[in-house]
Amino acid sequence: MAPLLLHLGFVRRVLGVCACLLVYVFAARGRAQEATGQPPVALPEVAAGEAPGSEVAPEPARDQPAGQDKPGRVFGVLPNYTTVDAAARAPRITSKQSFRFAIENSLDPYVFPFLGGVALIGAGQGANDYSRRYATAFADKTLSNFMTTAVLPSMLRQDPRYFQRGSGGFWQRAAYAATRTVATRSRSGRAEVNFSEIGGNGAAAAIGTLYYPASNRSAADALARWGMQILWDAASNELKEFWPDIRGKLRHE
Repeated sequence: MAPLLLHLGFVRRVLGVCACLLVYVFAARGRAQEATGQPPVALPEVAAGEAPGSEVAPEPARDQPAGQDKPGRVFGVLPNYTTVDAAARAPRITSKQSFRFAIENSLDPYVFPFLGGVALIGAGQGANDYSRRYATAFADKTLSNFMTTAVLPSMLRQDPRYFQRGSGGFWQRAAYAATRTVATRSRSGRAEVNFSEIGGNGAAAAIGTLYYPASNRSAADALARWGMQILWDAASNELKEFWPDIRGKLRHE
């Protein structure tokens, strides 16, 4: 009975952290919602090697071509709501949209079985340990999504979306995708250091010490989780960049 009570207490702590985060971000979204009436401003693609501080001239917004799949999912399964197709022009993002992206990426139906697979790592342990790993994985993903997609981008006025390069050689595009973890654009289109990605994942790793077991709360453990999440995001960027090519091959286009 005692181990069960300890396990339930751990789950309650995880759920409590998630609940507090959701309350905070919804309140912040209400405060940060921008005034309406401003015309949408298109943000053309910022070249991978463009020097930070250079301004990008706005262009009229243009929707994606009719009949073209929206980049909402990769392989029809993995959430991909924050990707802007290379052939499209996206209007300036708002804080409200940033929070909506974070919610969609955290609560997408396909996320839950994916987290179940992540929690299976460490086979041979009891059912209580599996549910604990699942709760921890869900909390980690939710914290990371909100911090890197909504909270810090709203505070720093950065754009959390991934803008596909879509042109150039394989290595050029791969390098561009990899560098998006450290380089991004402001809402006005200016190239900037991606403090939202770096700082957001760092904050999520630090908050994780509130619900991880005592044996995994050291600074080294938090740094390892921070680095691993950035690596995951870098790999995700590569998939986002080359997904149109993969999709075309699968459809024999």
